[in-house]
Amino acid sequence: MPRVEILGLPVDLVSLEQAVERIGEMLESPGTHQVITLNPEYVVRAQGDPQLVQAARESELVTADGVGIVWAVRQLTKQQLPERVTGADLVPALLERFGPRLRVFFLGARPGVAQKAAENTMARWGIQVVGVQDGYFKDEAPVIEAIAQARPDLLLVGMGERQDLFIHRNKARLGARVAIGIGGMLDVLSGEVRRVHPLFQRLGLEWLVRIAGDRKRWGRFPRLIQFVRLVRAAKRAHG
Repeated sequence: MPRVEILGLPVDLVSLEQAVERIGEMLESPGTHQVITLNPEYVVRAQGDPQLVQAARESELVTADGVGIVWAVRQLTKQQLPERVTGADLVPALLERFGPRLRVFFLGARPGVAQKAAENTMARWGIQVVGVQDGYFKDEAPVIEAIAQARPDLLLVGMGERQDLFIHRNKARLGARVAIGIGGMLDVLSGEVRRVHPLFQRLGLEWLVRIAGDRKRWGRFPRLIQFVRLVRAAKRAHG
């Protein structure tokens, strides 16, 4: 599986179908495998956080979550990604492909959201729910213990900026086959939030629509601008 590097972080050159196939192999392999859906904000944060860099480098799969990463790969490596592979597309594709055979643990979001996401997911795809926990906890130990005892095939973690480091830090103790940081996808699965019109999804502008419609997300713009600046600076530096 070809892997390139942008601004010190890896990106796997995979399509959605290839990502699903790769995760299918992970589900059959021992140990816990981490999947990161890389977005521009992660890249910007990682410039000042070695732990984020290490988490990405040690992940078994890093997909391009959004057009920004696709653009950066083209600018900095001359490689062409088959397509972007967002968490919003990858999670439903996994649930659709593996369905009733999947034992899933839902972790994150506000109280009640993960439970509703689990119920909706079970009703739609027939998965087995082996655990639910909201993201509002202070002590990690009981949460990690609950996950380890459940031994899920798939651990879905929706804890925003905390999620990927939580998985990486506790990887050896989670007991899950595959752990994915899925951002706000628990809200979507629960029905609390709807995905934007398919046209904006195809154009890769779902993130922009969500930011424009939610003032709480407006703070993301400076990081997106910084990402563009970093890519352009790196391109100039390497000719």
